[in-house]
Amino acid sequence: MPRITEEIALASPSPGTRRSLKVHRYGTPGARPKAYFHAALHADEWPGLLTLNHLIGLLDAADAEGRIAGEIVLLPYANPIGLSQHHHGYNTGRFASDGGGNFNRHWPDLTDAAMERLDGKIGKDPAANDEMVRAALKAAAADLPRRTELEILKATLLSLSTGADMVFDVHCDDVSMMHLYAHKNHRDEVMTLAGDMQSPVVLLEDDPDDLPFDSANTAPWVRIKRRLGLDEALPDGCFATTVELRGHNDVMDDLARSDAAGLFRHLMRRGVVAGDPGPLVAAPCEATPLEGMDVLRAPGTGIVAWRHEIGTRVEAGELMAELVDIEADDPAAARTPIHSRASGLFFARKADTLARPGDQIGKIAGAEPLSHRQAGSLLSP
Repeated sequence: MPRITEEIALASPSPGTRRSLKVHRYGTPGARPKAYFHAALHADEWPGLLTLNHLIGLLDAADAEGRIAGEIVLLPYANPIGLSQHHHGYNTGRFASDGGGNFNRHWPDLTDAAMERLDGKIGKDPAANDEMVRAALKAAAADLPRRTELEILKATLLSLSTGADMVFDVHCDDVSMMHLYAHKNHRDEVMTLAGDMQSPVVLLEDDPDDLPFDSANTAPWVRIKRRLGLDEALPDGCFATTVELRGHNDVMDDLARSDAAGLFRHLMRRGVVAGDPGPLVAAPCEATPLEGMDVLRAPGTGIVAWRHEIGTRVEAGELMAELVDIEADDPAAARTPIHSRASGLFFARKADTLARPGDQIGKIAGAEPLSHRQAGSLLSP
């Protein structure tokens, strides 16, 4: 059936101002598998906007050929609040300017509300349990509070994504290689996606404490399964991933076209779109634990002089950069070394080279958990 496009009105932030979400729907409502996409939840991250623009073209062509086998929900932008935030000519869409914090942290946890609806209903049939959990989560999302503008946005997005078999939250980093985040239970799935997109980094997490959007879709399944001791009696019902499309400035048609083709190939591989995705291509990396990622931090204020380019493999203890104190009277004594604490791939760094104390300035994907990293934290040690 032809693509259906709707516009969902959000709360008006002020008199004379209106905001809305645009939603493209493909396939038959309720068909499975279901995939959900959105871009620019961090509204200052724009490569995904162009990639999903190309993906819409691929989906339109497949739709015209009658090849949409499941259901697809795609939002070309996820955060009109953040997109409207500008300060002195710069978009500041990573954090809510009203004090609501990081747009991709502290999403509602639907677990408890879904558990209440499942009380006494779960049996031994995995397929029946899957449908019951899916329905309970949808009902819980529909009942989320919608008092503030940010609550309305979060409740609306979760209501659209909950129930999907696959959720793709498309972001980017500062200066970065492509990388994917996913729950450790979905290693096989995310490694298949890494092959389809040729992502050189895959980071596996386990139930992050500060619940970003991807985890808000995956965590309830993991937690319900764990609390009820269901093991094989409940499938892992939602593969959700954060897709980091390189860096802020990597907004080019060639890259976006290739990335859209990788996502489209994965939809074919999962049966959402009919067609031959071609042979499975090996991922160009091994998955590494999130706790193995060394987050380099500035030990003070100054200019960061990098010793390595993004994409370099480094060893633990290796000199990554020097922090140059521009106030020092003696240039020879003005440098503080910054070393890697992980052996792995230097895959991302901050674009700004003027650092403040404690700034996160770089990331290294290591294979072994680091003692200073806390399990369940995202980019915080």
